Amino acid sequence: MAEMDLKRDGRNRYRLPRRGNMRVDAVVYANESLKPLLRDDKSLEQLANAACLPGVVEPVIGLPDIHEGFGLPIGGVMAVEADGVISAGAVGMDINCGVRLMRTDLPARDLNRTVLRRLIERIEDRVPTGVGKKGKHKGIGNAIFEAVAEKGAAAVVGAGFGAAADLEYIEERGCLTGGDLAAVSREAYNRGSGQLGTLGGGNHFIELQAVSETFDEDAARLFGLFPGQLTVMIHTGSRGFGHQICTDYTKQLAAAARKYGIELPSRGLACAPINSQEGQNYYRAMACAVNFAFANRQIIMTDVMRAFSDVTGRPAHETGIKLVYDVAHNIAKWEKHHGRKYLVHRKGATRALCPGHPANPAVYRGTGHPALVPGSMGTASYVLVGTDKAAETFFSVNHGAGRVLSRTAAEKKITREEFDAAMGEILYNARYYKELVDEAPTAYKDIEQVVATLVDVGITKKVARMLPLAVIKGKD
Repeated sequence: MAEMDLKRDGRNRYRLPRRGNMRVDAVVYANESLKPLLRDDKSLEQLANAACLPGVVEPVIGLPDIHEGFGLPIGGVMAVEADGVISAGAVGMDINCGVRLMRTDLPARDLNRTVLRRLIERIEDRVPTGVGKKGKHKGIGNAIFEAVAEKGAAAVVGAGFGAAADLEYIEERGCLTGGDLAAVSREAYNRGSGQLGTLGGGNHFIELQAVSETFDEDAARLFGLFPGQLTVMIHTGSRGFGHQICTDYTKQLAAAARKYGIELPSRGLACAPINSQEGQNYYRAMACAVNFAFANRQIIMTDVMRAFSDVTGRPAHETGIKLVYDVAHNIAKWEKHHGRKYLVHRKGATRALCPGHPANPAVYRGTGHPALVPGSMGTASYVLVGTDKAAETFFSVNHGAGRVLSRTAAEKKITREEFDAAMGEILYNARYYKELVDEAPTAYKDIEQVVATLVDVGITKKVARMLPLAVIKGKD
């Protein structure tokens, strides 16, 4: 769909009017720096396709990090009426890919490159990285995996990973109700049962960061953030478990669409009525993967804490390591917006509730919960909060920077010199740059422009900015 189809609809906001089989309009948020990038892929076409689905609520949203995905674009939000449809492709392959931020009391300047290197090496000793890797915790067997699928992070807290108080700092308290392993295939079960406590590959990472600046002092203080502080960000999801569930249900929902007479605008938006057996089965399976991912990040956080103790020789509580918040990126869940109950699909999008919103955790009711927005591995990450104006995006904000180069294109175009220049002094765990070049900063949009797009129109507010010191990535 050509860029010229977009109509300016306010500052940093463009409307894609209904046409053809679209039931509602779509809205895209982009500033003048980002808008030209919209012509480079099929993300606008994918938004228009989502706007064709039964029960979709106006508008379908494209956030500033939008780029082409499978089904709904990454950086997309689709709310659906209770009598509408549910779509696996509008949630994504990596169900509940998400981000967790940990704070410490440690000044980043006190950790020289030798200590940082020891930390990332010790973390990698504890947390397996790369595609297909199995977890190292011998005590996590099928019984815990099955408990996790239905109870989420609480199941691994009960097994000794973290504290019950951590659950207050996780979206949905670390559990999306309704998970049922009976809706999960044997192949998905087998892929997931050994992968708790693993990072994966692709854009997943563990990053040691320094807070470079705080903006909203009251919110930063409540979140425990201050300039010069060492923080840790964890980005991973439901691993092969969620990927297999999405693969399975994309096929099943395509068949269900034919059964219920739903005309699909694309295979990637395979769907079924929410209240159908097929739709309910997908929701139950998806909830299992959501819960797996919350538990996975809980285990990895505990391993990071233990690695810090190994290197510093101090127990975790003495270094002030604590969970700030954990947010999901790829999820569908029931929420109340504009006085109505909708099933909100977020794909590469982060929830950002405003101050006073009743769905905030009690500890963050006055500020709104932290919305965590990582950049690429060589650029800044942000902590934001939503405002009342975020109601127009179903309280959703961008989940990261968003790609401008596909992985294949990045591998072909980015040279060793360009990669080294972009990374500067940042440490990374790979021995050869080719292992990470598809994740190079130049493969992504400018995080500063992406964040500014919604800040400038008052949908979000900056709380803190963090710069990377050392990053752990896994090989694909």
